[in-house]
Amino acid sequence: MQNSHSLILASGSPRRAELLTQIGVSFQVVPADIDESIISGELALDYVRRMAKEKAATVAAAFPDRVVLAADTSVIVDDEIWGKPLSRQHAKVMLSGLSGRVHQVITALAICQHGDITVSQSISDVHFAHLSDQQIEVYVASGDADDKAGAYGIQGAAGCFVKHLSGSYSGVMGLPLYETAVLLGKAGIIIEPVHE
Repeated sequence: MQNSHSLILASGSPRRAELLTQIGVSFQVVPADIDESIISGELALDYVRRMAKEKAATVAAAFPDRVVLAADTSVIVDDEIWGKPLSRQHAKVMLSGLSGRVHQVITALAICQHGDITVSQSISDVHFAHLSDQQIEVYVASGDADDKAGAYGIQGAAGCFVKHLSGSYSGVMGLPLYETAVLLGKAGIIIEPVHE
């Protein structure tokens, strides 16, 4: 078994780092710099799995003796992949599109160890309440929508927009903890319980 200090998180997301810390995993952060363009005709699940694999492989190339964990999250509406908003106006359009509807959040995980990559994913259905124009205005003005897929973060003020969730709360945040723990266990990473 390996100590979790050998783990690299190939993501600059503070939410993913927070979730890993929550389950007692020590790690080094090395964000992956890759082209995240969608290939024409690419299905949402194929896209997020490819992104997670490419992030893991890119960072693992620089750290071949370490275990690398990467993740990618996308919001899916009518089979269309919604990433991060391009502007605050775009964020308002996205939130209006989510209002009163069910959308999917897919988070793919990839672990690279000794050149071998294992991929897993979590798929959640999120039912948004009907949002007023004022709710959208106030939320977007807070800045919380700026860097998040689908223009919202479930762990922040937008949590009150979620009428029902079927799936993984941590997966919607960006790192499904059950699937993460399974992959880390297979890689021999020890998860040390955190004592409050």
